[in-house]
Amino acid sequence: MFIIGLTGGIASGKSTVAEMLAARGAHLIDADRLAREAVEPGKPAWQEIIRWLGEDILLPDRTIDRRRLGELVFNDQAMRDRLNSIVHPRVEELFTRELEQIRWGDPAAVVVYDVPLLIETGRLDLYDLILLVYVSPAIQLERLCRRNNLEQEAAEKRLQAQIPLDEKKKHAHVIIDDSGSITETERQVETFWRDLTSGEYGKL
Repeated sequence: MFIIGLTGGIASGKSTVAEMLAARGAHLIDADRLAREAVEPGKPAWQEIIRWLGEDILLPDRTIDRRRLGELVFNDQAMRDRLNSIVHPRVEELFTRELEQIRWGDPAAVVVYDVPLLIETGRLDLYDLILLVYVSPAIQLERLCRRNNLEQEAAEKRLQAQIPLDEKKKHAHVIIDDSGSITETERQVETFWRDLTSGEYGKL
């Protein structure tokens, strides 16, 4: 089994690259999906968040209002750290469980773990290769404003809550530049996949 840690930044095109890799045969595990599963109503992380922030954070169906939660923590590093300390251990448990299921069914699998905060969590030792999806800061800001219908100031605050992509470059083994067209991104992904499956990055 070969485990790729796929990361990037908000609005960098990471999900697009993940889908391209899955189309080529990789097993995709999405950390955001695991995070949503970890905080489903009644689960330990959900209970801990409610004890911390109260039931005002809930939607009528008792799920956590992710938009409201994001507004609370984006501008407060201490709150982000506390939220991460609640959610990340549960996400790691779910990841380990899913990884073992894949290993059992396909021992030679290529697994792509799509993790927005991979660099921030510091667990780089979990992966055989770190793949970064990169765009320039100006393009990232423009895409985020357009995608989330945000004013520039609000978008800049969200970007400031993450390590800049230029800093993340230092930790990556491979970089996919998503600043251009979808065709250009696809070409880079195809080259990476060809190199990977030919043994360029080690035995699969």
